[in-house]
This record gives sequence, C-alpha cells and structure tokens, in this order.
Amino acid sequence: MSDTSAPSGPGRTDPAQSRDRAFKRGSGGGRRGGRPFPKGRQIDPQALEEVRKTLGNRPRRADLLIEHLHLFQDRFGHISAAHLAGLAHEMRMAMAEVYEVASFYAHFDVVREDETPPPAITIRVCDSLTCEMFGAEKLLGAIAAETGNDDIRVVRAPCMGACDKAPVVAVGHTLVEQADTAKAVAAGRTALAGKAEHRPIEPVRLDDYLAGGGYGLLRACLSGKRSVEEVLETLGKSALRGLGGAGFPTPRKWSLVRAVEGRKALAVNADEGEPGTFKDRYYLERDPHRTLEGMLIAAWVVGAEDCYFYLRDEYPEIRELLDLEIAGLEAEGLVAHTRIHLRRGAGAYICGEESAMIESIEGKRGYPRHRPPYVAQVGLFGRPTLVNNVETLFWIRDIIEKGADWFNDQGKDGHPGFRSYSVSGRVKNPGVKVAPAGVTVRELIEDYCGGMLDGHAFHAYLPGGASGGILPASMGDLLLDFGELEKYGCFVGSHAVVVLSDQDSVKAAALNLLRFFEDESCGQCSPCRVGTEKAVKLMRQEKWDTGLLDELSSTMRDASICGLGQAASNPLAAVMKFFPDEI
Repeated sequence: MSDTSAPSGPGRTDPAQSRDRAFKRGSGGGRRGGRPFPKGRQIDPQALEEVRKTLGNRPRRADLLIEHLHLFQDRFGHISAAHLAGLAHEMRMAMAEVYEVASFYAHFDVVREDETPPPAITIRVCDSLTCEMFGAEKLLGAIAAETGNDDIRVVRAPCMGACDKAPVVAVGHTLVEQADTAKAVAAGRTALAGKAEHRPIEPVRLDDYLAGGGYGLLRACLSGKRSVEEVLETLGKSALRGLGGAGFPTPRKWSLVRAVEGRKALAVNADEGEPGTFKDRYYLERDPHRTLEGMLIAAWVVGAEDCYFYLRDEYPEIRELLDLEIAGLEAEGLVAHTRIHLRRGAGAYICGEESAMIESIEGKRGYPRHRPPYVAQVGLFGRPTLVNNVETLFWIRDIIEKGADWFNDQGKDGHPGFRSYSVSGRVKNPGVKVAPAGVTVRELIEDYCGGMLDGHAFHAYLPGGASGGILPASMGDLLLDFGELEKYGCFVGSHAVVVLSDQDSVKAAALNLLRFFEDESCGQCSPCRVGTEKAVKLMRQEKWDTGLLDELSSTMRDASICGLGQAASNPLAAVMKFFPDEI
C-alpha cells in the first residue's frame, strides 16, 4: 500500500536540501546581478514549511498529487494559493499544472490570495433525482436558514450513492441518511464541535472471511493447484460481463490483457457516481473481501504488477475499512504477486469513465482519452491495464468455485447470470435487489420492493440511471438487460432503476438529469460542454423547442469524446419520444 522515496546514498543530494538552497539564493543562483528571489509567484516560507510538515516523508511523485491535495483539504478545510505554490515547488511541478488539477475536482476548495476561506463545516445536500423527489430542494433552504449564524456552509451536491435512503446530506464526509432539517443541523453542529463520526457499517472482516473459506481459491491459484488456463476456461463458459455499465464480456477482457506484452496494471473502478447507482457501496460495506479476492485473482491471471483501487470520495467509511483490510491481506502474505494502491477520488463523476479514471490515478484532471489505443493496450502509466467494476470482481470467486453453469442458471432464458439492481424512487422497499438478469421493472416493484408507496401509481422509470433514458409505465414489461433497450434509445447501464409515480413530472426529472450532466461535464470537448448547457437553457422554457433539442441531441451523440456527452441527451430524447403530452 505504501510508496517509498528513492534512497539517498553517496553522490546523491537530498532533494529537500537542494530545494532549500535554490529557494534561498533565488533564480540567480549566486551569479553577479542575479535576482534575490525566483521569477513568477513567490513562495511563502511559512506555507512551504507547512507543506513539508503536511507531506512528511511521502514521495513527491506527480501521480500522488491528488492524494497530497486531499491532505491539505482535510487538514485546513481548504487549499490556499500559498499552499498550492509551496506544493508545486516541493513536487517540482509547474504551478499551472497543480492549480488546474486542484480546481478540476469538486471536493477541493481552492482559495486565492484575495478570497476568504470557506466555513469550517460544509453540509452538502444531494439534489440528484431521487433526493429531489423526496424534498431536497426544501431541505436545502431549511438547513441554510437554520445554520445561518453558524460557521457552516450549505451547498448543493450531486448523487452520493445512497438513493435508497433519500433524501441524504453529507456533513463533511459523514453521510446523514433519510435526512430532515433537525438531523442535518444537529450533525453539522456536532461536526463543528469536533465530535463528528462516520456512520457505522458492519462488514465481513478478514478473519471471518478466512474462516468461511475466503482466499482459499486465491491460495490455490498462487500455489499452482489451479492454472490460469483452468480459470479462464471456467470464466469463458460463464456469462459474466462488465457490470459497471458497458457490459463487455469479462473473460474476453482478461484474455485480451493477458495476451498483451509488457508490464501490466489493474484498476478497480469503484467511482460509481451515476444518479440512482449505489450497488458498489452496498457490496463494499458488507463483503469487501469478495471483491478484493476477485481483484487479486484477476491480477494473477493477467500478470498485473500493481492493482489500483479507485474509490469515490463520498465513501470515507469504506476507505478506512479498505485501508485496514488491505494491510491485513499483506500481513497474511496474500499480495506477494502484486501491489495494492488505494486511491481516493475527489468528486468528479467523469472519473467513472475508465480512461478518465486512469488519468486521475496518474494525478491529472479526469479528461477521457481518445481511442484507440484502448486502455487494455495503453493504460495506467502507459501499461496494458485491466479495468473491472466492483460487482464484476465480486462474482469471480463464486463462479470459479461453483462453476459457470451455476452462475448462468441464475438468469432468465436467454439472459444468464445475476444482476444487482439499485432500485430507488416511489417504492416501499428501495435498495440493492439481486435478481435474475432480464427481470422487468414491474417484477422489481412488486416482487422485490413491496409495491409502490401508498397513494402513488407507477408512471415512469429510469432503467439505467441518469443516462439510460426514461420509459413509461406502459413499457414496464421490457427485460432489464444488455441489448434489450437500445432499440428504444435507452440502455440498462449499471442497472440503476429509479421509479417515478403519477405525482412526479418526467419533464422536471429530465431537467434534473441534464443539470447534473451540465455540472459534471469535464469541459474537454465542446459538444458536451456547450451542448449540456444549451440543453438546460432550452429545457427550462415552459414549452420545449423539440426540433432544436432533437438537433442538439444528435450533435452531442455524434461528436462528444466520451460516453457522458454521447448519452447525456438520452433523458430529454426519451421524454420527447414517449411523453409528448407532458412537454
């Protein structure tokens, strides 16, 4: 887990001493007529000392920039311009590069010289679709009014991965579920008094997992009792697919990466940020070692020297848990064939896209890459990289131990396997529902969620999160699986299902989703950056200009670099197609 600095030795100059000398003598370097200070932004000595104390003996590598920025945000509650300058100096990076990374991510509060730092505590109120359906807008105003005299800031925030507990707020990074004004304000004042604690979780810990046979499969792989060919053959007979949204066959992906020459890496995408999606949180809070064992087996199969576990910043309880459990794995000798690096996201939905996630792991802005080459060929640090979702890895142990037929037989005819549906909205019992692939939304509502809320009639649903489109209740018998919804302009994606009732407006829902995409667009390409902004303006009109919106949607789909811009218009296109009377 830990990174080490380059060793010192004969003939080597200590980097800190070298920087100190350069700082003291200025850019003139002692030359006649040289400047007594460097050109450009001045380095404040006190800020530089604080930077060094904050970093401690951590390596000053560029790929750790985001990790280092978190240290300052956590310690000071913001990141000052003086600290940014000192950090750039200490890491031997351009100030512009450090600033552009810090300002890209929503969870970093960059404070310029002439600005006042934010209040000590920030309360983030989720205003994504499900939370908005359950009163987030009123809650936002009420909390702000109640905390007006406190050193508390109240801001809007996108989905926090707890849609089944809507509405939710985050006080600092402490999640308050099914929040009301009193609970949120009390949590804010507790945090202000320095007494905040993360909400408790009850996961299967390493000792219990080992006692239940955990890591037996990994040990068999590492000891030679199982061969790579055997594991790939079993997986190849299974219908396991990428369950983060794309649905690419997992055994094929593993085989492709294994076949590429060179040093390899593996990345676990645990940055679910799609409104309506919370299955990664569900699995990691309850049984994290199934995913970790799947990851370590995958690393063994493809020959990955390093595993990077990229976890969204909204899950601090899971981050602390993984820190402890990974250390336990290392102590057990289960990580001898690879190295695990836990990396922390910083509030950027775009980093759920695999190449943007890789850029973020490398310490950069989360800009999606152009393809080809694909990340399986040129990924992390230029290495061939296997990228898998949390749920995909979760099923690896069971499939190998119980056989491909066991997994395939769980689904409906023609739709093999389990699926984990994140169900939220107007149902009595929302949550993650493990169901056969190809289940319908009516079956989810009636058989898994206890029916609709009292007084609500089923009206519409999102079959695949924010970007999967919106379908009417009359199409509630469509199979929720890959390849079934595309002909309607929708898709199942990460299997996030949001149920709307006759008391909800699909027009307002589509606007909420487009506002989310407008905020979360990385800004790299004009079709997405400008298109989402223009779409929101047009959708705020009382009567939609459907012709112009249709033209705008086509342009975004055809010209955007990545899936965000390509799919962002799906909700509005679906509303125009299936709900013409409501616009």
